[in-house]
Amino acid sequence: MRYAFPCNIVRDEEEQKATGREAYVVTFPDVYGANTGGWSWQEALEMAEDCLAVALGGYVKAGEDIPAPGPLADGQVVIAVPLIVAAKLTLYTAMREQDMTDAHLAARLELDDDSVRKLLNPNRFSHISQVERALKALGRSLVVEDTVAV
Repeated sequence: MRYAFPCNIVRDEEEQKATGREAYVVTFPDVYGANTGGWSWQEALEMAEDCLAVALGGYVKAGEDIPAPGPLADGQVVIAVPLIVAAKLTLYTAMREQDMTDAHLAARLELDDDSVRKLLNPNRFSHISQVERALKALGRSLVVEDTVAV
């Protein structure tokens, strides 16, 4: 799955009127709770990536399926999660599809359960090779796609 989601970035007219400052509001229609903003277009884009990663991490923490990104509508921008977050979400999804517990994967990888929980947590540092090893143990792999940045 591609962990790149359409988002709406719109100028916050109320903030402009109230403070005179430029501001933008960011929302992701496909990801519940993924809302943020920025004082400039560039800051809104940067905040959007972080917001998306945190919101999708919430699905992992809650034990829920990761939503699929919808089609890109006019005026929307596609935001992708960082590579390591995409890898961790892929691992999480593969485990759910195979009904695999943390303990089962830990045994397969000869790790402790806590190490596997860290591999699944998008907010924890993991080396990409560790996540790739876990994916390989599940019969999965990653493909990296190059796109033009916004």
